[in-house]
Amino acid sequence: MDTLPSASLPDLDWNQITESLDRLGNAIVPGLLAPAQCAALAENYAAADGYRSRIVMARHGFGRGEYKYFSYPLPPLLHDLRTGLYPRLAPIANRWNHQMGIAVQYPADHAAFLQRCHDAGQRRPTPLILEYGPGDYNCLHQDLYGEHVFPLQVAVLLSRPGLDFTGGEFVMTETSSREQRADVLPLQQGDALIFTVNQRPVPGTRGWRKTAMRHGVSALRSGRRHTLGLIFHDAQ
Repeated sequence: MDTLPSASLPDLDWNQITESLDRLGNAIVPGLLAPAQCAALAENYAAADGYRSRIVMARHGFGRGEYKYFSYPLPPLLHDLRTGLYPRLAPIANRWNHQMGIAVQYPADHAAFLQRCHDAGQRRPTPLILEYGPGDYNCLHQDLYGEHVFPLQVAVLLSRPGLDFTGGEFVMTETSSREQRADVLPLQQGDALIFTVNQRPVPGTRGWRKTAMRHGVSALRSGRRHTLGLIFHDAQ
């Protein structure tokens, strides 16, 4: 894992990201990682060290495929991404909670939020990498892991659609008391998707209302697909 490069976050259009998150509950960030960074992460999936556990989805009813959780200390690339993205997402998360009438507010610094998680017994790192082969898929779900949940997370596609794999689209659903909606979100290698973990505020005729969101991956038709997942809260 020491061979993984460090992250250097590009200048992102946070006005556009915020607008898309507020409107859709997700935002695509093109080219967050370079092809070499994506390839290094995907190639390291087979490594024996650097991970705390391996999950085979079919054993737990999660779908088909598998994923590995990274162990602490995280590779520099993952550490830099989490600590760099969190401060820009925390104000959005705080505003969303206020609009939904949720009293929880998040500190500006990611280390302070992790300390909150660890004090509550959520000490296991949650960044992960997922691997899918032909016929594999991920059921619609929410990554909660404990009492303390940061309401936004990030997925980065590490493989090249149409070259490394076909199928395997990222899918999000939104459900409220009034309607249901599904999005199929096209990503290219290195693109990041910032999206809602659990619920988000939606404007209504009588103020803000909550809507629940879930995410998953449709079945691969061919090839192999790797994805990096960045979750900002730790697990029990």
